[in-house]
Amino acid sequence: MHLNRVDLNLLVVLDAIYTEGGITKAARKLHLTQPAISHALSRLREMFGDPLFERQGQAMVPTPLARGIIEPVRRSLRNLEITLNQVARFDPATSQVKFTIAVRDVLEATLLPALMERVARQAPHIEIAAVRADRRELESELAMGTLDAAIDVLLLPLSEHIHHAPIGVDPLVVVARKGHPTVRPGLTIETYLKQDHILASSRRAGPGMEDMELGRHGHQRNIRLRCQHYFAACSVVSRTDLILTMPETYARIASKQFGNQILPFPLAMPTLDAHLYWHANVEAEPANKWLRERVMEVFKA
Repeated sequence: MHLNRVDLNLLVVLDAIYTEGGITKAARKLHLTQPAISHALSRLREMFGDPLFERQGQAMVPTPLARGIIEPVRRSLRNLEITLNQVARFDPATSQVKFTIAVRDVLEATLLPALMERVARQAPHIEIAAVRADRRELESELAMGTLDAAIDVLLLPLSEHIHHAPIGVDPLVVVARKGHPTVRPGLTIETYLKQDHILASSRRAGPGMEDMELGRHGHQRNIRLRCQHYFAACSVVSRTDLILTMPETYARIASKQFGNQILPFPLAMPTLDAHLYWHANVEAEPANKWLRERVMEVFKA
């Protein structure tokens, strides 16, 4: 197949149908009519000699060939878009760009208020989407451009195509309600271990970072509640004698609402080092570089 015979717009349609799961939604996404999308799909089928999508109920299910080519197609479209964006001048005051950042919920409260304050002041037409991403898919999503950047702890292994920079350090602290009968300043490991605990984790099972460190010292705590979010856990803490171990920055933000006391973790713990991640193909892209600079400003402030 010769490139000079390929209409690149057809590849955009292929990506849209694959992403949206149907012709109607793809047409809406691309601001085209359904007949136009159907015609493009017919040309794609002729070009590849394959149905590409087969209807099952209300969904268009990709064939094995479509599943095999979608990532290279997306990567190529993304690289072309980046090249064109690099040619175009990026002006934050006037540009209309949507940035998608993968960020854990514990960092949202730290990042988003200060970031959006800067965006509102410098780039009123720019849109930010903060999303959760599977760490196993992080590299491929950055490569395909479905993510512009990601913020997480130091992740290994990653290829040389993923760039990253440290942006913040956050120690673990212990959160307990004010007036707790036994937890007070000067908290010892003995008192800590006698309490009933909350573990906040997005995973259904498995220990927290603090449990692994406790285990290294031969300790084990009694977890009475496992929940998904620190905010909910802080609320429970404020109304019970359960205690919570969590990153300090978010603990101080939540304490403004719940009035909990915050105490140092009673063991020397490795710090939670946050890193900003991006793909090598956007290293010099003006828009992505502007985004990274703003994120770094937030964590250095």
